[in-house]
Amino acid sequence: MKYTLDAKGKVPGRIATEVAVLLMGKNRTDFARNTIPNVEVEIVNAGSLNLEASKLKAKNYFHHSGYPGALKRESMKHVVEKKGAKEVLRRAVYGMLPKNKLRPRMMKNLSIKD
Repeated sequence: MKYTLDAKGKVPGRIATEVAVLLMGKNRTDFARNTIPNVEVEIVNAGSLNLEASKLKAKNYFHHSGYPGALKRESMKHVVEKKGAKEVLRRAVYGMLPKNKLRPRMMKNLSIKD
């Protein structure tokens, strides 16, 4: 089944929760945690998300290589300038999916368009 969501004027977190539910299949009657449903989710107009100026400065994304002192930090503003608003949406959905082997396979069913 294919779902198309319009992100125009919406906040990234609100769209991300809808997408995460669809990708996990929690809206289906045959929901099972250990399977990936045959679902494709497409988000259109991701470039016109409602990104607040205060959130652009305050929100930070972190990642660590595993070596001492190697914590890297990027602000949301930097991510939007570098990769666009669709990267913010992709990271929000990624964080809402279950942290197991199925997460990368679920993310393959997501497509984000500007």
